[in-house]
Amino acid sequence: MNVIHRLLNFSRALGVAALLGLTATGPLAATNWEPRIAIQSWTLRSLTFDQAVEFTAQHGIHEIHLSVHLNPKASREEILRKKAALEAKGLHVYSFGVADTSLDKEENRKLFECARLLNIRLIIVEPKDFKIWDNLEELAREYDIRVAVHNHGIKSLYGNPAVVRNILKNRDPHLGVCLDAGWVTAAGFDVAKVFSEYEGRVFDIHLKDKRIEKVKEGDDVAIDTMIGEGQANLKGLLAKLRETRWPGVLSIETDSPEFARNPGPFVDGAVAFVRGQVAAKPAP
Repeated sequence: MNVIHRLLNFSRALGVAALLGLTATGPLAATNWEPRIAIQSWTLRSLTFDQAVEFTAQHGIHEIHLSVHLNPKASREEILRKKAALEAKGLHVYSFGVADTSLDKEENRKLFECARLLNIRLIIVEPKDFKIWDNLEELAREYDIRVAVHNHGIKSLYGNPAVVRNILKNRDPHLGVCLDAGWVTAAGFDVAKVFSEYEGRVFDIHLKDKRIEKVKEGDDVAIDTMIGEGQANLKGLLAKLRETRWPGVLSIETDSPEFARNPGPFVDGAVAFVRGQVAAKPAP
């Protein structure tokens, strides 16, 4: 009987370990995580909507974040036409934005109606007035659709992660962060550290890289690079994502007009970088 009890206790321990995502050698997250990769359609701004859809499908990517290729306040017919075009190519539009927002709640409701039409569960915003968060929070709860704040440079309202954390700390869990890795770096922060400090509130990541160049006069200049070739701590970020088994989407993006004119090499390079990092053996 003692042997049976020991076996039962061992089985229970294994069950608990499975629930916690543990094995005898460490977290499953270190070896059993695959990122969802998408294209932020700002990267494809030199293409028409139909060309962007075709490009995404041809490059083996199945998710897209619509930016300039979607007016969320367009007619129902126009939105449904685009939905059909995406579905015909096997693409899933998982989010849109950065969407304009208003102090007028009913004007913002149009964003949520568009998201509902497209079966989108996440809207990206960057409100120009902190008061707008009140009605966005109400709408997010009403529609059960998440809203994430995007960040630009340090001079923007949301450039400092401490400001963003302060905005979110007493807000509904439907509200979170769209972490732009390039702009976080340009603002002088380590993107892997910032991700951790948001404590589970990062809903979306714009996979962007930048290097900062010093200039003799004026502000420093942030210049987009190929993914993995700039100063963003993307290796550290991917390690954190793997460690936490982050369920969100890495949306490939660039602000570079040069890369946007010929996005193929940039997108393929970004995918190769991510897959290479994920395949690499985790550090002990």
